[in-house]
Amino acid sequence: MNNDTSALSPKEQQIAAISAHTARGDMPGLRNALTAGLDAGLTLNELKEVLVQMYAYCGFPRSLNALNELMVLAKDRASRGINDTVGAEAGAPPAGKSIDFGTANQTKLCGAPVKGDLFLFAPAIDEFLKAHLFGDIFGRDNMDWKTRELATIAALAAMTGTESQLNSHIRIGK
Repeated sequence: MNNDTSALSPKEQQIAAISAHTARGDMPGLRNALTAGLDAGLTLNELKEVLVQMYAYCGFPRSLNALNELMVLAKDRASRGINDTVGAEAGAPPAGKSIDFGTANQTKLCGAPVKGDLFLFAPAIDEFLKAHLFGDIFGRDNMDWKTRELATIAALAAMTGTESQLNSHIRIGK
């Protein structure tokens, strides 16, 4: 990511746009942002990773639709002789249980263990957040946490009713 906090790089701008269009289900806007992202030098695997992560914030339907849009766009570009860079695949997950390294990731990102009445009321969501989101997704090594947070913030900002989560991720992103 760009160290200049006053502006996003062209790649970062497109990651934000792609995440926002995915969260809103805006397929024409998404196709334009995906095209601009590829033209800005994002790899197909970087874009896939952003879109896979989006399911945790805006659901499987929007994530799957966005991935399909990227697949169709990549095939279209290839048929026109545009050879987009595939990029790095994610490596093997960290050793151990997702819940363990997810809890460690969440604590590191948030600066302290995350607790609260909601997690006592519905302990399953606490486990899913720690094991799956912060373990299985944030544990993947083909996208850094700053970029993941940029995508998350853009998606949450594009949706209504997510102010609490948005404010939390803005704090994490800083």
